Amino acid sequence: MMRDEVMDQLTGAGGPHEIAEVDIRGTATRVFVNAPASLVDTLRRSREYGDRTFVVYEDDSWTFAEHFDIVAKLADRLVNELGVAKGDRVAIAMRNFPEWIAAFWATAAAGGIAVPLNAWWTGSELEYALADSGAMVLIADEERALRLEPHLAATAVEVRIVARGDVEGWLPFDEVIAASSATELPEVALDPDDDATIFYTSGTTGVPKGAVGTHRNICTITANGDFGVARAAAFTGKELLHFTERPQMGRLLSVPLFHVTGCHATMVGSTWAGSKLVMMYRWNPERALELIERERLTSFGGVPSMVWEVLESPTFDQHDLSSVQSIGYGGAPAPPELVRRIGESFTLAAPGNGYGLTETSSVAIANGGADYVRKPHSIGRPLTVVDIRIVDPAGDDVALGEVGELLIKGPNVVRGYWNKPEETASTFVDGWLHTGDLATIDDEGFVTIADRAKDVVIRGGENIYCAEVEGVLYEHPAITEACVLGVAHRILGEELGAVLVLRPGKEATAEEIQAHVRERLAGFKVPTHIWFRDEPLPRNPAGKVLKRELRDELSAG
Repeated sequence: MMRDEVMDQLTGAGGPHEIAEVDIRGTATRVFVNAPASLVDTLRRSREYGDRTFVVYEDDSWTFAEHFDIVAKLADRLVNELGVAKGDRVAIAMRNFPEWIAAFWATAAAGGIAVPLNAWWTGSELEYALADSGAMVLIADEERALRLEPHLAATAVEVRIVARGDVEGWLPFDEVIAASSATELPEVALDPDDDATIFYTSGTTGVPKGAVGTHRNICTITANGDFGVARAAAFTGKELLHFTERPQMGRLLSVPLFHVTGCHATMVGSTWAGSKLVMMYRWNPERALELIERERLTSFGGVPSMVWEVLESPTFDQHDLSSVQSIGYGGAPAPPELVRRIGESFTLAAPGNGYGLTETSSVAIANGGADYVRKPHSIGRPLTVVDIRIVDPAGDDVALGEVGELLIKGPNVVRGYWNKPEETASTFVDGWLHTGDLATIDDEGFVTIADRAKDVVIRGGENIYCAEVEGVLYEHPAITEACVLGVAHRILGEELGAVLVLRPGKEATAEEIQAHVRERLAGFKVPTHIWFRDEPLPRNPAGKVLKRELRDELSAG
């Protein structure tokens, strides 16, 4: 079937994935009409998977039925014993444990707003988010609970629940569950545009901002995944089975649940699709390979550096990875070289690259399969219900191929920042999210990121987009990680510097690297300064390189 015919059948009036325009906070927005109305709809559907394995952690596992039962009991206690009402904030501070997932779904079922906290934060950083969100309930693992103990007096937390540990004055998670006999979810009226989550941005500059996501925001990501399955079936002429009859997929959860990629795209998507979700105690490429083989996982990914580490692992050839069907990544620039390496190392796996922000509830633009192989520099085209613009500083659309700021509009864009009206007003303008990323768009609608606006290096009046140079550096066979940044220069203003991490057993000189770049890019784009680093590049939980931290290290050295 032709693409237009398929799209019309699926998304036209009366189609199973019908798209229509609705008003969301005064902005006309295209939405999937049949998307789940709330996260609770997703949770209720997951019950139909019954005894199918849902969560695997180390040697423990929950079926979908067991997970639903735990969530129902926790939601019952939150509503009927612990005083959580619709709109109350429930903070979750723990590493990737099964209890994190149950706490998230129970909060949604109670009508509360889940506030996932960065498990890597210090006590003071956690305190800020707790105080800012006004969370009344805190569910934490023992490590985070102890870290937070000296800081809770400055917050609104009234109820403390601890998982996988014992802390004086805290309610044990298992005992909270055991005290309920509920088997059904509480009756709470929810609207698609009710608040569901507050995810705090990474806070690389200033204090973190809490992005307020709605049920519609998150369910749009789920609905788009469902649409993708239906579209693929239509293109290939395959029958689309009932969701409970489809072969079970298996996904490796290798990124934090307190990031929207881990929560919305991976965890919520798996709950809806009936996928097995295999969790890791901490990221380790050798352990990832073991789990992919043991659990016969069909997909894995994370940020590009994780995929590189798997490909470069000395144990890679010792594992049966034939179950892998897709490898997806995002959150950081992905060099085109990675596409080639995946093609060489995995016979059946299709690579995929996604672009998204906390403010877009994970992926907003995606590239995959043959398109990605054909255009590996591009992040792809926007999701079906997402609109984009590329604009100049005056807010006018630029011509095809010209660099401008990327703006995004869609039902997945959050409504704003918690308690920050000025930042909300400057970032979300007339329904459009100003991403701060510089990009181009071609005549096929494919978007390519040039760089963050604030990270452009201006050398003697010439703009150098760091992502372009980093992409070339990644093509060098000795380089596994690269970060390009500006270095102050008395006359030129800035010169280009590159911090590099070499692959194990590989060697390279600064002169060789410069010659490599000079062969591929204009002379002014060749890094003047090259630093080799023995340790991996510092990154935030979203996988982005902390350039400010690198600059501080270089200055101190």
